[in-house]
Amino acid sequence: MRILTLSLALASSLGLAACEGTDLERGALGAGIGAAGAAATGGNVAAGAAIGGAAGVVCDDVTPQFCR
Repeated sequence: MRILTLSLALASSLGLAACEGTDLERGALGAGIGAAGAAATGGNVAAGAAIGGAAGVVCDDVTPQFCR
């Protein structure tokens, strides 16, 4: 269940953070979304922030088709 929740939070941060300006902005937004998702589901907030931040930084490189 915990893996599913973190996976959903990661997918959400990819979708929401994909087209913000710089890598730093996307990383901060992704970290916030990941931390909020982890807190809401009783998960590890630091891990959620780290995963969300990493996803935010690389999302434009992984999914450039969504940033048009």
